[in-house]
Amino acid sequence: MPDLFHASRFAAMLVMGGALLGSGGAQTLSSPVPPGTTSSQSSGLPHGQGAGVHSPLSPFAPLPRRDDVVAWSTLTDITTKVEKKRIVPVYPAPVADLHQKKLRLQGFMMPLEPGESQRHFLLASVPLTCGFCTPGGPESMVEVRTSKPVKYKLEAVVVEGTFHVLQNDPYGLYYRITGAVGVE
Repeated sequence: MPDLFHASRFAAMLVMGGALLGSGGAQTLSSPVPPGTTSSQSSGLPHGQGAGVHSPLSPFAPLPRRDDVVAWSTLTDITTKVEKKRIVPVYPAPVADLHQKKLRLQGFMMPLEPGESQRHFLLASVPLTCGFCTPGGPESMVEVRTSKPVKYKLEAVVVEGTFHVLQNDPYGLYYRITGAVGVE
């Protein structure tokens, strides 16, 4: 009786879902922006809030503070605008000034190829928690192309290379590092 089995599993999921969502069946979402404020009034929020920035409620430890790397709060502190039916980034001067500079970034590897050693991957500001989801928007990820393979690991890595602030990337990326090497 596979139909009965699947029907009972579906019913159990509905009951569990209702219990998780409460008696009303609807989930209330919150926002870091207080009600009634406009985006110009919300500029007092800390740099780099939103998707791709480590939440204090995360079960994963935040990246350790390092003075030798560019902070993700700098890279995520951008705005966007619509231009010719496309959403494009608007980089503030501190981000634009990083273009073509040799620098270090710390983050979590998102492999783009199979294998233990990676030459092409995304570096994300927060750990990957789902193999099918990105942990944030394009402002919280950097495409990395290495000169030597970097061993994949779940813990944070540091890479050093030439940083590129992208203006019109066909994949929608905002940042890239080329000629990168892993740093201990």
